[in-house]
Amino acid sequence: MSRRTRHALDRPELALLWRAVHARLSSGRPVSRVTVGPLDVDARQALADLLGLDRLPRPRATVTLARLDEALRDSVGADARAVVEAILGPLGDRAADREADRADRAALWGWLDAHPVVTAQPALGAWTAHMRRSGLVQGSVEATRRLLERALTVMAALPARGEPLPVFATAHLGDAHALDDGTRLAGVVLRALAALHDTEPPASAGDRRALWGLAGIADDALSTTVLVAGLRPMGAGPVARALTAYADAGHAAHVSLAQLRDPGETVLPATEVRVVENPSVLALALRRFGPRCPPLVCTSGWPNSAAVSLLRHLASAGATLRYHGDLDGEGLRIAAHVLAATGARAWRMSAADYRAAQARSPTGPPPGRVTEAPWDRELAAALRERGTAVLEEHMAETLLADLADLAALTDPAHRARDARGVVPVGDE
Repeated sequence: MSRRTRHALDRPELALLWRAVHARLSSGRPVSRVTVGPLDVDARQALADLLGLDRLPRPRATVTLARLDEALRDSVGADARAVVEAILGPLGDRAADREADRADRAALWGWLDAHPVVTAQPALGAWTAHMRRSGLVQGSVEATRRLLERALTVMAALPARGEPLPVFATAHLGDAHALDDGTRLAGVVLRALAALHDTEPPASAGDRRALWGLAGIADDALSTTVLVAGLRPMGAGPVARALTAYADAGHAAHVSLAQLRDPGETVLPATEVRVVENPSVLALALRRFGPRCPPLVCTSGWPNSAAVSLLRHLASAGATLRYHGDLDGEGLRIAAHVLAATGARAWRMSAADYRAAQARSPTGPPPGRVTEAPWDRELAAALRERGTAVLEEHMAETLLADLADLAALTDPAHRARDARGVVPVGDE
């Protein structure tokens, strides 16, 4: 390959001039003059010769672009733009580059704010705001978006089914070490989990393990359980037989994560299942309905791996899940989490439900930090306006009245088990 022909004015003593002109013309702004320097004696002489000056310019000289263009047209038949491009390469446009960068950043944060994982759980808004303040944590828009995409992939898969962190990371990211302690991705995900649970970002290894535990990572499969009542699966497996026996006796049952993973022959019914946050509500339902208690699942606050696993199995079996929890800031975050993780729908958790219950119990505790409720745009505003929480126990009579119609269908004389469209428990 032949070497490019060197421009006649590409001389060392004019190098500072050409670099200064190239930089100014690449600014993307109108240019009328260029300052260059410090110039040594040879550079000052070369500039004087180029411009036809009768004396040497100062060591730091200002050259008007009009005079430089005139001199260059006379000497080489081209203006300053053409000369510096021939010597140093194409001009840039830094103003346009900055504008494009601003647009790219705005698009990145707009994409993050509108991501389905974020809109489904508005508590993550605190996390997205932090990420925006932190800027491009990976140095560029593209790299930062890749990092955030991986973090959102993790958040969409949480809560986990109780597997160890390397197993979870392999399954969802293809890398057993992707979420190792100290990695940037792990830090981003843990900050998102902290926002979701309204806690400070973890400051120690113990804090980090506890937060992963809330997300269903490395739960103990034997001690992690979910409380159920009125659930009668089909099949001859031990879990199906035990749950049916407890339901027929009007008792609740604790189902472990290990049992859900290996239940034997168990097929869940495609029926309506109500989900509550507080065990006291489930206890009241059992007291009221006994063996006629309709299918109930209790999350006992934030749902653990067993609760989420069971609810997902029920949804896959064709069951309709309806969730109710405390009407306060934390309750709204838990509800959004359950709805996003399991496909459940809200039950008695509208702004109208809150106002009616709050009118009956106006002296409830403060609601705490309130984030938006995706299922009802007015609910968060109503909580902030009235400033009191309505705990689930205070709505027990309303909930039990709703359960009464379902209880009639649970009566042995009317019970029908429809297994169409269901899947066995334990299939992952």
